[in-house]
Amino acid sequence: MRNYPKLLFLLLCFSYNFNALKACSGYKLTLGNKTIFGSNEDAWRITPRLWFEKASAQNKYGAAFTGSRFDGENGFAPQTGMNEMGLAFERLASYHPKLDKKSGEKEITNPTNYLKNILHSCKNVEEVKAFIEKYDYSFFIEDVFLYADKSGKYLVVEPYKIIEGADDKYVISNFCPSITSQEKANSLVRYKNGLSFLNNKIDTSLAFCKALSDTMHVCRNKIGDGTLLTSIWDLHTGNFNLFFYHDYSNAVSFNLVEELKKGNRILSIDTLFPRNIEFEKLGSFQIPKNNLIQAVFILFCAALFLFSFIYFLIQLYKKNQIITITEKAMIPLSLFLCYYMYVLSGSINVFYFDAPYFDPSNIFVSMSSYLPFLVLFLIFPVSIWSFKIVKDINRTAFSKLVYIANNLAYIGLIGLFYYWGFYVIV
Repeated sequence: MRNYPKLLFLLLCFSYNFNALKACSGYKLTLGNKTIFGSNEDAWRITPRLWFEKASAQNKYGAAFTGSRFDGENGFAPQTGMNEMGLAFERLASYHPKLDKKSGEKEITNPTNYLKNILHSCKNVEEVKAFIEKYDYSFFIEDVFLYADKSGKYLVVEPYKIIEGADDKYVISNFCPSITSQEKANSLVRYKNGLSFLNNKIDTSLAFCKALSDTMHVCRNKIGDGTLLTSIWDLHTGNFNLFFYHDYSNAVSFNLVEELKKGNRILSIDTLFPRNIEFEKLGSFQIPKNNLIQAVFILFCAALFLFSFIYFLIQLYKKNQIITITEKAMIPLSLFLCYYMYVLSGSINVFYFDAPYFDPSNIFVSMSSYLPFLVLFLIFPVSIWSFKIVKDINRTAFSKLVYIANNLAYIGLIGLFYYWGFYVIV
């Protein structure tokens, strides 16, 4: 029993040493004098946007961007885009261990404007490299970028390294190539699918690129979430096509030059396509990140379980205090559930990935995903015993309140666990 506080400390220390299992992918294809840039943005956000920004001065270039994350007064943060000179880019979530910062470089204070300024200021990957090297680009420690121009050359921008290439075909996903083995990269299914699709063949037709993007898209089992937006950019003609929410039967086409003539504007991408039932399901799915009532309830439960853990632990060590087996069982149960509330208030992957949730880098998070089943299994015996406690005239009103509060919390959590699909084994 005396090891419980130490165990709690260890659980908290290890709880967030894992990366969100974000999924994006992209590619660059060059055949003859034609280069195509493709991007799959995989996100749970329900605000996908396309916007056009004209050149603000001489020696600047107009550009189109897509993105779904609102960045306050800066507007939406760009996820991918292309400028008038046929330069395109994509941003992908990744992992790189933190290294010592380089000296003598400019600080990136506004990442959204920084990324847009690259397309507004550069016409090819050589100029992109020169632009980026002026800054401490390790600012983007959780990202990797792919840039390509119409010559077919490309750059992979990692937090501490820039890789140059000119291969006819190049595929990337959520990893930094300089520190990732081919075997590990192949463990990302969307990346492996892209490589397999391009094995011994290459084409730059829209039909071929659409099929390649489709091969690399994500659609998860639980609520059909995954690839929010697919964009395919022709770096020579300035034409580009968008496909919404991994539905490759409908496309919306644009020409950058023609669109820039209409001035600066922003479009809600979901309104450009027919109704998508899966996307509406995503928009209505409530979790603590987008529902204040759920967030407050999870916070309340965390505080309650932490208090209950301490309370029952104190009762255990009180002299002349008789503590039942149920009360002894509630000591570790309260501890584990407190930790699980901590998990639920962190990464949103827990809510969208298959149940029981598995995190390859954190065994504690993976094990905690079985707690909903434990609560469901224990709710009846614990409720029966709590009823006996409430009727016991020898118990204090406060101890009865603790039992009642825990039982109500269990019932509320079971309802949420059911709603979130934690009891559905996919």
